[in-house]
Amino acid sequence: MKHTAFTHDNYHAQLSAKIDRITAQFAPFNPPALEVYESPISHFRQRAEFRIWHTDKDGADDMFYAMFERDGKSKKVIKITDFAIASRAINELMPVLLNELKQNSLLKDKLFQIDFLHTLHGQMLVTLIYHKKLDDDWQILAKALADKLNIKLIGRSRGQKLVLTDDFVIEKMNVDVRGQKQAFYYQQIEGGFSQPNAHVCRHMLNFACDVADKISQHDKKDLLELYCGNANFTLPLSGYFNQVLATEMAKSSVNAAKWAIDYNNINNIAIARLSAQEFSQAYHGEREFRRLAKSDIDIKSYDFNTVFVDPPRAGIDDETLKILADFDNIIYISCNPDTLFENLQSLNHTHKIKRFALFDQFAYTHHIESGVWLARR
Repeated sequence: MKHTAFTHDNYHAQLSAKIDRITAQFAPFNPPALEVYESPISHFRQRAEFRIWHTDKDGADDMFYAMFERDGKSKKVIKITDFAIASRAINELMPVLLNELKQNSLLKDKLFQIDFLHTLHGQMLVTLIYHKKLDDDWQILAKALADKLNIKLIGRSRGQKLVLTDDFVIEKMNVDVRGQKQAFYYQQIEGGFSQPNAHVCRHMLNFACDVADKISQHDKKDLLELYCGNANFTLPLSGYFNQVLATEMAKSSVNAAKWAIDYNNINNIAIARLSAQEFSQAYHGEREFRRLAKSDIDIKSYDFNTVFVDPPRAGIDDETLKILADFDNIIYISCNPDTLFENLQSLNHTHKIKRFALFDQFAYTHHIESGVWLARR
């Protein structure tokens, strides 16, 4: 399948539809003019996942990358020969890797899926997923393949995960912090969450930092961050506040965030392994958590004036919204305009939108990433 629809006109047509949709939807809140941050037209995704489809070609087993297209009630198999929305490095590796796998019966047998994770920093992690148990012979051949292609490689099957070197790649983001370009390094874990469009992610980081700069110029205090993930926003935002308390529930993300804090030599961030609901309980003194005590975190010692949130698609629950209403400033990044709209119906009683942005994180799809700065009325 050759992708030929990625043109300047096609891209801006879909982007205009998103702008019209979100502008109309949020008009009741009377926001300021929408700031629009575009995606590159092609080669913008740092992640890609493909099924591997096996066929009998001239009496020999052949295979190709595949995706599926709905055809009525059934699925139609689409052969993928290139994938123009994925990074150039992924596109360059795809045929080379497939050819290497085809030449070895042990590596290609019962291969079900291949996942790619690439970073702007130049690291590549490939996961090979099988419908069979992987043995020592597979590991020897896979290690040789990884060395030959200069990639990190993981083998997976049911109940099995074989990491040949690392289960993560390092990303580097250059962000404008107080007018100076600053490099931040992150650990992106296989199977974990990371922003798929790294180019747009930089726009998101710069937007958040610009808002934080405006806030800290008038009132530099402490920052609370909920749903911090691998500390994607936490690191650059830390330069604008005295202290940062960031919360995250997933252990792998907490570990990645702690790695990033140490690697970037930042000393004013504390990570608490709490869900947003658990933080609400701790914040209101309804429950004590050993996890906070073990990390020497005293929530009462913080002087918060700003909260940063980047919640999942379901948005923010009612109890957490009550906490947000206590803050002078809210920086809210959303991957779902519908749940953002619902949350703003509550927050609009106490806060007014000062900035409103659309980040085209998911180009050529209906998904919309947006950001708002809410200041207390």
